[in-house]
Amino acid sequence: MYKPDSRLLWPCIEYYLALCAAKGQSTDTVYGKHSRLKQFSRWCADKGLQTIDQINLDVMDDFMAYLNSQRKPRDGQPLGVAHKRNVLTTVKVFVAAMYRKGLLSRNNLEGIELPSIGRALPKALFSADEIERIMAQPLQFGLKGIRDRTILETLFASGARRGELLPIQLEDVDFEKQLLRLNHGKGRKERIVPISQRACEWLAVYISKVRPAISFVDSGNTLFLANNGKAYKPGKLSEMVSRYIRLAGIKRFGACHLFRHITATTMLDNGADLRHVQEMLGHASISTTQIYTHVSRQKLTEVYQKTHPSALRDSGLFHS
Repeated sequence: MYKPDSRLLWPCIEYYLALCAAKGQSTDTVYGKHSRLKQFSRWCADKGLQTIDQINLDVMDDFMAYLNSQRKPRDGQPLGVAHKRNVLTTVKVFVAAMYRKGLLSRNNLEGIELPSIGRALPKALFSADEIERIMAQPLQFGLKGIRDRTILETLFASGARRGELLPIQLEDVDFEKQLLRLNHGKGRKERIVPISQRACEWLAVYISKVRPAISFVDSGNTLFLANNGKAYKPGKLSEMVSRYIRLAGIKRFGACHLFRHITATTMLDNGADLRHVQEMLGHASISTTQIYTHVSRQKLTEVYQKTHPSALRDSGLFHS
């Protein structure tokens, strides 16, 4: 890969992105960094900043003010704190990488203070009835609807991330043991998760009846194929899932990840151990899984009603 012989901002950004790809970071991760650094480089160009050694804490203060002034095109609301932190973190990590690679004599952003985001609760979760309404929508669309229904069933049954679902191969499904191998989790960690009998039945129908009608010589062993016989692109998969959510008459912002959220909360509601849910979702830290305990209220309410002294006694409000 080409290492820049100057400190010009965009050549250094391209070099950094190539380094990220060479380290095995996912396409989605590299694309996200590209988008955020492109936004930053355009802002720098407007300010007359051309080289990476010009990026310092004062510059980043001005950039933070710029981010604070921006509004979302969809609803005119300010940018979320998490989004702003992601942009700033990407720039910080980029500058640190250029320092490690000898393109900077010092890391000017080492002491940058990033906005605190706390830990947001997952939003827009589905109920069991809503899940069934969504699952029913693809059956209006023939064979390709069966494929789409199978994708929804697999997302719900496995709790897989979008980036984990796309690379699944035919041999990753173990019908006998009802297990699914996910090879492209965060950090390239492989894990094997259980999937339901219902999901296995839909997978069997899709593989035997639908996939052969879509596949061609270059399809390989990729499990889920788009209409062109190739692996789904991430954005297209999200569009498909989002379409069925809307067809079900449900107004939610999001797509594939919503199924992951409901997998976690329903398992916890039905008594699953937190460690088991952590393993199911592939979280490196159990603190990430614990966020779902704040959303999963059913089990907490049951325990409260059975154990808290106030819940165990009559109020006495209407007793003489």
